[in-house]
Amino acid sequence: MEDPHVRFRTRSDTEIALHLYEDLGPECLEHLRGQFAFVIWDEDEQTLFAARDRFGLKPLFYHESNGVLYLASEAKALFAAGVPRGWDTHGVYRVLHACPDEERSLFADIFQVPPGHMLVSTAGGTRLTRYWDVPPPAPDRPLRRLDLAKETERIHHLVRESVLLRTKADVPVGCLLSGGLDSSAVLGIAASCSGRPVAAFTVGFDHADYDESHGAKEAAQHANADHTLLPITDCALAEHFGDAVWHGEMVQYNSHGTARYLLSRGVRDAGYKSVMAGEGADEVFFGYGFLRAAARASARPKWNRWMDLAMRFLRSPRRRYPGLSATSPWLARLASLLDLSPALLARAEGGLGHLRSLYSPDFIREFEGYDVYRAYYHACDQRAGISKWDPARQINYLWLYSLFANYHLAADRLDMAHGVEVRMPFLDHVLFEHVQQLPLCVLAGAGPEKALLRHAVKGYIPESVSSRAKKPFWAPPTGARTGNPLNEFVQDTLRGSGVSSVPFLDRGAVVRLLDALPKLEASQEASVDSLLLLLSSVGVIQERFRL
Repeated sequence: MEDPHVRFRTRSDTEIALHLYEDLGPECLEHLRGQFAFVIWDEDEQTLFAARDRFGLKPLFYHESNGVLYLASEAKALFAAGVPRGWDTHGVYRVLHACPDEERSLFADIFQVPPGHMLVSTAGGTRLTRYWDVPPPAPDRPLRRLDLAKETERIHHLVRESVLLRTKADVPVGCLLSGGLDSSAVLGIAASCSGRPVAAFTVGFDHADYDESHGAKEAAQHANADHTLLPITDCALAEHFGDAVWHGEMVQYNSHGTARYLLSRGVRDAGYKSVMAGEGADEVFFGYGFLRAAARASARPKWNRWMDLAMRFLRSPRRRYPGLSATSPWLARLASLLDLSPALLARAEGGLGHLRSLYSPDFIREFEGYDVYRAYYHACDQRAGISKWDPARQINYLWLYSLFANYHLAADRLDMAHGVEVRMPFLDHVLFEHVQQLPLCVLAGAGPEKALLRHAVKGYIPESVSSRAKKPFWAPPTGARTGNPLNEFVQDTLRGSGVSSVPFLDRGAVVRLLDALPKLEASQEASVDSLLLLLSSVGVIQERFRL
């Protein structure tokens, strides 16, 4: 509701933050709901105030030297302002091991305002302060004390409210549609309160195992949406991979980032500046397989659980996971103790094993004895006390502040490269805080994943979508397939002069990996594909950012 005593001079919602700060100071953040990153200069207090939203949907970078503070939404803007160019080896090491740091970037002396933080700078110095964190879970209640019908209705209300809040704009708001539960629910709710068909946009791949256009078509028809299918070929992925890395300022482990970049271009070309998406539902409702597996393991009877843990503890993680052990003995031990996905472990095992063989000797020496996963876990535990939480909730917390915030949500930069804002109703802190207090057996119990959400939104989606198993948005892994356009891009990039200048890679080892690709076994393709695209991303950044 607009305050009658406040005079708005623009039609931009950005002005709301300015007036809130004027009235409340830093406490204004408690009243903001959604995604934001902003900087305010307080002339009266001679203070610079900056803040980033709770989950980190919007980026905010900064650099400080010689008493001058620089802030921008992209690192390349800081380089344009004169910040020296170079790699941050610690940030690089974290990213290469799929454990990005929430404060560091890939670039030397360029830092991030972490999710849920504010930055205050005065003549006396600059400090970061956390204003929001994932709330600790409530003690699990017996299921018999929970009214599931009322809880389902409550979830329905919160999800619908969150979607409707994000349809408010001075331009039409469309939807990104994959055909899965999450994006279909957002579209269905948006369509239910719209007086005209909602625009929906879907990526189509020319690989049947990765194409979800059929399911998206069913969801669009059910919502009476104005549906646009954007077919993306292998040639398009190869042609635009470098552009996506440049705009995203982040490595890619798969070409799905390139697909997102092209999808947003299609949204822009259709005349839309704002769309909603289904990201975040798996984090809120424990939809990932690795979270559900951890939840099931902790739900077993105590005597059974302790016996199983004892047997697992006696097995040697060094023999079972040599690739993991070489990089992180702590992670190898954790893999032995938890029911993690064999496919996930095999992929990590293969990727980390190959990766270490490609490092330069100096880079190996710099991080000798440093267990990145152990260090990250203990930092999170010191901050939030997660060691007291259920394993599934611990893993979700670790995921939220590493890969999710610093890789998945970095897609915002790919969208904004085309002037497209993507709003995410499931990453609403009011919804998240409520669900965080529910028993794990409700969120990750028996039955299909996200059963609570499925029941809450079933009136908005077709039955075929409601009963469909989760399928992640993943582009075809073709980088390792000889003769494919993306593989040709990989070969050109990694054999080029740019990679020879990367200080932390052994170019000879990289070339030997490329030479061995024709003999690659099918079982190794997925992990090697991710490795090749990661290395190609490094090559693109080295060359285009002139590091």
